[in-house]
Amino acid sequence: MKILGLVGFPLSHSFSKKYFTEKFEQENIAGWQYELFPLERIEELSGLLAKNPLIVGLNVTIPYKEAVIPYLDEVDSSAAFGAVNTIKIQGGKLRGFNTDVYGFEESLKPLLKAHHRAALVLGTGGAAKAVASVLARLGIGCTYVSRTPHEGQFSYKNIDENILDTHTIIVNTTPLGMYPKVEFCPDLPYEKLTDKHLLYDLVYNPNVTTFLKNGKKQGTHIKNGLEMLYLQAERAWSVWNEEF
Repeated sequence: MKILGLVGFPLSHSFSKKYFTEKFEQENIAGWQYELFPLERIEELSGLLAKNPLIVGLNVTIPYKEAVIPYLDEVDSSAAFGAVNTIKIQGGKLRGFNTDVYGFEESLKPLLKAHHRAALVLGTGGAAKAVASVLARLGIGCTYVSRTPHEGQFSYKNIDENILDTHTIIVNTTPLGMYPKVEFCPDLPYEKLTDKHLLYDLVYNPNVTTFLKNGKKQGTHIKNGLEMLYLQAERAWSVWNEEF
């Protein structure tokens, strides 16, 4: 038996276990199982692995995509920007990858237009870093937006019509609006959005968040994070099944 799992906290609304359990059943993949491993502190990771020697791979979610890196033996180039969401365990070594970058890039590219030259990335965590790395590779300038911005970042109160005119992609990497707190959304002047804007929300539950609803009212193009989630999950499966 080979065990895969998800580490993070909390894990009450995880997509991953359902996805992989169904995948194993539908594709007749025997000898694998996927479990949830909620860790209140990332320091618990070593103990988890010691108690579960059959674990060969892990997904990593909030809030540990950055904090997990010191516990790894190697970091793949896909995660060189400083965030890991997939771990492969082989020969006692832990190697970190980022499959979010693949999922986001492949789901974003079909939506891009010539006027999409700059983006606002809402949030500054591991998912935001993955998004920013993709945008940079695609030649799209981006600026982080944070409640407590550092140099070179915007605060939400800075966002005005002039900034929105030049930043026609807005990506929400925060959990705002995620079920069950569906009424919440990033604090933006949505009335200044136009049909030139593309709003992408990494949240997938609900299907259309308040962030996306507010954009749609202004005629923006919208995209949720479900396709990205499927793509990154399949990429993780490939990582776990490749030899290095």
